[in-house]
Amino acid sequence: MDEPVATLLTTNRKALTINLDDSKYGTFAEIGAGQEVARLFFQAGGAAGTIAKSMSAYDMTFSDAIYGKAPRYVSRERLVTMLDHEYELLVARLGEKRGATTKFFVFADTVAAKAYKGNNECHGWMGIRFQPAPGETTPSDVMMHVRMWDKDNVRQQEAIGIVGTNLIYAAFYLRENLEKFISSLADNVGSDRIEIDMLKFSGPAFATVDNRLMSLHLVRHGLTNAVMFGPNGDVLQPSEVLYKKAILVERGSFRPVTHVNVDMINCATAQFLQEPAVQGKDMIVLMEITMNNLLADGELDADDFLSRVDMLGDIGCTVLISNYSEYYRLTSYFRRYSKEMIGVAMGINNLLEIFNERYYEHLEGGILENFGRLFRNSVRLYVYPMQRAAYDRYLDTGHHAVPPAGAEGTAPRPSAIGAAPFAREVLINARNVQVAPHLRNLYEHLLENHYLECIVGFNHDILDIFSRDVLERIRAGDKRWESMVPSPVVAAIKRRGLFGHPAIAV
Repeated sequence: MDEPVATLLTTNRKALTINLDDSKYGTFAEIGAGQEVARLFFQAGGAAGTIAKSMSAYDMTFSDAIYGKAPRYVSRERLVTMLDHEYELLVARLGEKRGATTKFFVFADTVAAKAYKGNNECHGWMGIRFQPAPGETTPSDVMMHVRMWDKDNVRQQEAIGIVGTNLIYAAFYLRENLEKFISSLADNVGSDRIEIDMLKFSGPAFATVDNRLMSLHLVRHGLTNAVMFGPNGDVLQPSEVLYKKAILVERGSFRPVTHVNVDMINCATAQFLQEPAVQGKDMIVLMEITMNNLLADGELDADDFLSRVDMLGDIGCTVLISNYSEYYRLTSYFRRYSKEMIGVAMGINNLLEIFNERYYEHLEGGILENFGRLFRNSVRLYVYPMQRAAYDRYLDTGHHAVPPAGAEGTAPRPSAIGAAPFAREVLINARNVQVAPHLRNLYEHLLENHYLECIVGFNHDILDIFSRDVLERIRAGDKRWESMVPSPVVAAIKRRGLFGHPAIAV
């Protein structure tokens, strides 16, 4: 692969570097927001050495005549038809004349910038199809979905031009370092103006690339706050999956997935479906892992991340990886795409963390502002119970919002909201969990108004299962772990040699 003499970071120099490389020649096809990428290449100078054709089929009738009819013009499907048509045409017309020395490419985008009347979704799809070497019969693709956060049309067009130029440059010069490839997409524009929430590499130039890991780098480098994967491991575009759907999500470490994780989401789903606001609506169920969880040891373990996604896929789950530590930020993210009801399934430990005031010191209204944001648009928390002994151990760790037993101004630990001390065998649930005294009236308000619901119909026999215990038993060679996780997870751990288990045929 060709390398430029120096790393050239400005947009103009990136375009000029490509223009002065005689081996690269192609088509620019842009719909919806002008021809901003092509314009930058023309402005840089020497564009005759790069651009075989530049076009914009802005009118829908013209666009349909060239690329065929499409249900949506700003879509992945439209981008693919643009790349297919233009690349086939480029090679057919110029292949014989200069195919032996030229790396052909097509850049395409279809974008909806801020409309004259406003209030439209400002986003787009862009991609590049290219030959890594002259005469390569099978090209390679990079496609991505972008969102524009500038408030005016001109600034959005400018941002699209910069990001498109970054993509073309990276495809030619940064393929050997894909993490740098990804971080460079925001060069000279920044993540405050552009969000890239879906990225996919394909073709022989990226034969060894795992797109899930590439998507994770989008989150790590701040280009987006959430990425999504289907049960088969495909990278999904969140707006396509979440649009106008009722959403139920369970957050966890899933290291590994246990019977409790599955029971929690199954029971919550059964209750969620009974909600009047959900009946008759399309619905999506998500299992979410936060970046904080993935970086718990300070470094990202790619194999560990992929193993968790694979296991969740093995049991048919759609996976969301997010950078939203606070639940109110997660539900606000969902509100981008849907006005339908949102349900959140969680354990007692996560419920107590929501009442930890130190997480909201950055909010002017503190914990009250948190709950105002969290519950303002038809959101309900479904709380899975915990054994009393496990609850006591959790409180003893000190990582919670509840003062330790006997602290000044607190009731003894066994006391519950409006309840007498309970016996050891009583489960801790949303109705008897203890919170700090000055938050009890707030808690009772949320409980009485059904913002919080106890999960019912759960399996009492599995409440003593915890992911950390399963992980310890796997590493210790204690086969009792196999009874603590779903059978597809058992098979996956053995087959792939996950979490320290030796890989064996199953």
